Amino acid sequence: MADATPGRDAAAPQRVKVFKRFERFWHWTQALLILALLVTGFEMHGTYSLLRWGHAAEWHVRAAWALMALWVFALFWHLTTGEWRQYIPTTRRLAAMARHYAWGMFQGEPHPYRKTALRKHNPLQRLAYLVLLTLISPLLWGSGLLALFRPYWGAIGLDGWLSLQWVAWAHTAGAFMMLAFVIVHVYLTTTGHTVFAHLKAMITGWDEVEPEPGSPPRR
Repeated sequence: MADATPGRDAAAPQRVKVFKRFERFWHWTQALLILALLVTGFEMHGTYSLLRWGHAAEWHVRAAWALMALWVFALFWHLTTGEWRQYIPTTRRLAAMARHYAWGMFQGEPHPYRKTALRKHNPLQRLAYLVLLTLISPLLWGSGLLALFRPYWGAIGLDGWLSLQWVAWAHTAGAFMMLAFVIVHVYLTTTGHTVFAHLKAMITGWDEVEPEPGSPPRR
């Protein structure tokens, strides 16, 4: 993946449709469902009381099934459209991105990654999504399904060596990881060329990106 070096002459950014309609629907629906899971989940954990435990548990399960269904459709969409390639991890300019977010952007340094319609996510974002898909999500879904189907442990040979307490702790640990991911994700949406640039792009689908190599200049 070839990235431009900061400071090198480049064509002016073009305003293009970066995020497709389903992509935006999937993103915002997923965000609402994850928020619902966090709110109801921490209430079930005893952190606060808003809906009462029974209602919180009921809506927690409903939101979980809805999110699973959404992910099935999203997975199918990514595979059939080729958008899954946007998430292939890379270490190229990863250190530069970490340095930029740590202190470079506070010093007014230029962004080390040139976003394009075919490369929406920078290396640090791709790494974060890799952690989400390979660590946080499996931990949450695995522990959540085990807790939900606790009455059937005996039938599948899990009784005697698997503890519900450890399953609950694993699920709680995954919830805190997801909460941290959401907080960082929301914070990074404010680091565009304007505070609301990334947010606006995910709402309208349009964003200012660098032209692809070899593309004609915009008239």
